[in-house]
Amino acid sequence: MASCTAQIHFLGLTGAGSFKLSNTNSCNCRFSAALFSASGDFSAGHPISRSSGDGLLSVRRCSLAARRFRALPHCVAQKADPSVSVHSQSSNGASSERVVVLVIGGGGREHALCYALKRSPSCDAVLCAPGNAGISSSGDATCIPDLDISESAAVISFCRERGIGLVVVGPEAPLVSGLANDLGKAGIPTFGPSSEAAALEGSKNFMKSLCDKYDIPTAKYKTFVDTSEAKQYIKEQGAPIVIKADGLAAGKGVTVAMTLEDAYEAVDSMLIKGVFGSAGCKVIVEEYLEGEEASFFALVDGENAIALESAQDHKRVGDGDTGPNTGGMGAYSPAPVLTKELQSIVMESIILPTVKGMAAEGCKFVGVLYAGLMIEKKSGLPKLIEYNVRFGDPECQVLMVRLESDLVQVLLAACRGELSDVTLDWSPGSAMVVVMASNGYPGDYKKGSVIQNLEEAELIAPSVKIFHAGTATDSDGNFIATGGRVLGVTAKGGDLEEARDRAYQAVEAINWPGGFYRRDIGWRALPKKQTAAK
Repeated sequence: MASCTAQIHFLGLTGAGSFKLSNTNSCNCRFSAALFSASGDFSAGHPISRSSGDGLLSVRRCSLAARRFRALPHCVAQKADPSVSVHSQSSNGASSERVVVLVIGGGGREHALCYALKRSPSCDAVLCAPGNAGISSSGDATCIPDLDISESAAVISFCRERGIGLVVVGPEAPLVSGLANDLGKAGIPTFGPSSEAAALEGSKNFMKSLCDKYDIPTAKYKTFVDTSEAKQYIKEQGAPIVIKADGLAAGKGVTVAMTLEDAYEAVDSMLIKGVFGSAGCKVIVEEYLEGEEASFFALVDGENAIALESAQDHKRVGDGDTGPNTGGMGAYSPAPVLTKELQSIVMESIILPTVKGMAAEGCKFVGVLYAGLMIEKKSGLPKLIEYNVRFGDPECQVLMVRLESDLVQVLLAACRGELSDVTLDWSPGSAMVVVMASNGYPGDYKKGSVIQNLEEAELIAPSVKIFHAGTATDSDGNFIATGGRVLGVTAKGGDLEEARDRAYQAVEAINWPGGFYRRDIGWRALPKKQTAAK
């Protein structure tokens, strides 16, 4: 595959930047303001650059021009460089092919992926970079803590030295910064979208623009770079209202403002104070949707998409969905709110139009599409809140313990564009994960508190599995907390109630005074029974 050059055209003024594509055909990308009405977010004459901090495309803010446009990439296919392919006999079952897999990342999502990949019949070994202490001690993967995953050249060299047959990129930041592009160009099979396709998560305005063009249902919105214009629009719309930073902000770039004052403060923090850096140089002001949130996941090979089992997470830090948003305090699968009828609607009205739209724009999406949905109270129909371009955390944990298909072969099929031949097998019953977090999260928290009795907790039931998100070991060999979200205590059961009971029994067996957890995971699906207070 060859790299491509992108040119940004606004009112006849051009800023140039170089990008790379990882899909099978590389391209020359041209962003044209003429594609959309004059209600977007780029100011004429603003130079475009690649942010060194998070890999996002960012606009160097200058004086506000009179008109602004939003743009989607149009790509013209060229010949791809030759690449190495891995052949298999089956996308689902046993195969003579056995590959070594490298998982990029070191959180709970990556631990769950390592766990599922290790169980795959066609997996020879799983390596994880950088990984964490829990991944290493569990035997689910061999961790490579010294591999610099921010340096594509280092990752490519490692893959060649170790004979890696599949790379699975867990976090969003390496995807947005182009790791999948570089690995694909080197001929290394990689599950994860190119940086251009990853803009579905890396730029909320990009995602919204795609929704506009391809009639994908989403909340009404406008994008702003000017503080006074944003506040005027907020005043016109009224509260409650939602303010979002355009770029990646580590899950903290969304404010659900219940008052106009809160909304104004959120705008100021992003556009004036710069609390999210380049990620907040544009803000999306979005209508407030009332209803029940759900997570919908689909594997995509550029042309085809297959749905994963349903899941639902809990974003708020406190019981009863109170307090600030977090990266997720727990999840369960399946999610009763996503009925079979609703799943079909989501596939037909949201997922497939997105896949086809991205292909039509010349930036095929290969990887996981994670749609954050709102099932509207007034209509009962789903609307797209946001896209993530990787497995959700903690939803990945409950999905991976339920998946019974050979994950290696499934992901290789996605890399080869062969998902139309794939079906997925899932264990019956339900699964639940309860996240244990450091005291103070999602605000300031202390690191280094000791966690004990993890082995005993995993013996509560055969179905219990503890995934590590933010752990290390101290000089005495004890597990210590190093992050905000630290453990994902996961269990399966014949139904959701049994899964919940087993998960909380395991949680309560863990001795960690420095941590806390929500006691009501699954409350929407099981409203009549709360877990006992510890």
